[in-house]
Amino acid sequence: MTRTIRIGTRGSALALAQCGTVADMLEKQGAKTELVTIVTPGDRSSAPIAEIGIGVFTSALRDALADGTVDVAVHSYKDLPTKPDPRLSLAAVPPRADPRDALVARNGLTLGELPPGSRVGTGSPRRAAQIQALGLGLSVIPIRGNVDTRIRKVHDGELDAVVLARAGLARLGRLGEITEVLDPIQVLPAPAQGALAVECRVDDMDTEHLLQSIVDDKATRLAVAAERAMLAALEAGCSAPVGALADVVEDLDSEDKVVFRLSLRGVAAANWPDSVEDAANLEGSAVDLLRASATGDLTEGEQLGRALAAELLELGAGVLSGPEQ
Repeated sequence: MTRTIRIGTRGSALALAQCGTVADMLEKQGAKTELVTIVTPGDRSSAPIAEIGIGVFTSALRDALADGTVDVAVHSYKDLPTKPDPRLSLAAVPPRADPRDALVARNGLTLGELPPGSRVGTGSPRRAAQIQALGLGLSVIPIRGNVDTRIRKVHDGELDAVVLARAGLARLGRLGEITEVLDPIQVLPAPAQGALAVECRVDDMDTEHLLQSIVDDKATRLAVAAERAMLAALEAGCSAPVGALADVVEDLDSEDKVVFRLSLRGVAAANWPDSVEDAANLEGSAVDLLRASATGDLTEGEQLGRALAAELLELGAGVLSGPEQ
């Protein structure tokens, strides 16, 4: 009899959609799946993520996986602590969705069209720092809640705009509400944004092999590994003002043959306030954004990430907001 793979997920619409993506990939290859909803501490709290700690959306899922309640856990990769859990294996990283941030604004406005003083909602110090650094005179307002709650604040007139991950809006079928997809030159995404992490127990070799053969995407895994290595080397939490984006690009080797390499960009805000609330009062000129970029071999993503972090630290990124991972 075919075994049913129990996939653990949070109960939000976005988490269920993400989990459904993995379940569909498995079922198309003949596997049977069952979604199991796990309530996490992050779901029970309305406090800012920086206050309730690292892993608030992942710890309960990981515990349920480790104790056998589920066979697989699906996470937003950017929510995972950079320190591995010895009980678990990162078995697969599915193909990545568009990692860019997106604006949902009143009257179809873009970021540059919003008048000075407009209220832009985000719970992310990374987004807040980069938006402030643009010098547009926008007021960054701290918010929490699911995608529907955040967008409703714009429709109700409480906010002029919100910034969200484009990948999440795509998974929820809400791309039509985007008024602008933000260029990474303006706002660099969070490390691993748009990517999913699929874990199983470290001793469950059958499930690990199944996930690796059906779900894993090598290019995504390599790119995200570089971004996460930079984050880890900076010792910055997922709530810290750090952005990173790696792309697999074509290059020419010494014999003018086309080869594929990793291109990594990173940004960090030094001496950033402890909360988005405190940051809301900063002038754009007061935001100290540090940027760096590097290119390396596909197989050296983690080394590339650590090297870029070292460059950012030399530039002054030694004081970052957010707990360590």
